[in-house]
Amino acid sequence: MSTDPSFGWRDVGSWDAVRALVPEDANQNRAVGPSVFVGSNKNFVMSESRITALVGVDNLTVIDTRDALLVAHPDKLQEVKQVVSQLKTDDNEAYRLHSTVVRPWGSYTVLEEGPGFKIKRIEVKPGGALSLQRHKHRSEHWVVVKGLAKIINGTEELLVKTNESTFIPAGGIHRLSNPSDEELILIEVQSGPYLGEDDIERLEDAYNRTCEPS
Repeated sequence: MSTDPSFGWRDVGSWDAVRALVPEDANQNRAVGPSVFVGSNKNFVMSESRITALVGVDNLTVIDTRDALLVAHPDKLQEVKQVVSQLKTDDNEAYRLHSTVVRPWGSYTVLEEGPGFKIKRIEVKPGGALSLQRHKHRSEHWVVVKGLAKIINGTEELLVKTNESTFIPAGGIHRLSNPSDEELILIEVQSGPYLGEDDIERLEDAYNRTCEPS
């Protein structure tokens, strides 16, 4: 099932289908993923990684993903679409983005973020290349943890190896690519007053994108 709230939270029917396939315990609880039930009955839990513990509650649906946690009465699941609508009204990026985002060149995962900073894990496929771009509001620090990165940083073209890094200042023209036949993984630390995915000016792109970020 997709963990993207904009899709998965609307896909209520698939939760019912999964629930029907999962065996019940002695108290009619069903679980996909690590879960513990204490004094609880007729619950359904989907947990991607963390242990989900239910104590003294009955007849709940709990969907725990990296992006969001949903707790609902099974008879009210159709009303989840109102949550998505509220996220849109609040202009919360959760309704359109999720923690792992797939791009033509590979993918990135948001590991942590807070006021003025965001940390990503970026994976670039062999031969993959991000667009030639710049950001108005943020700077980026790239640390290679696996593979070899080919980086354009202003007027320089660098080959950055494992345990090496480079710094991209705000406004600096840059591009990241993987020139090898092995996977490239790096950690990106962003800092600045605005870290939205729309802070990008794409100057050149191998995949002919014009509006998509990164």
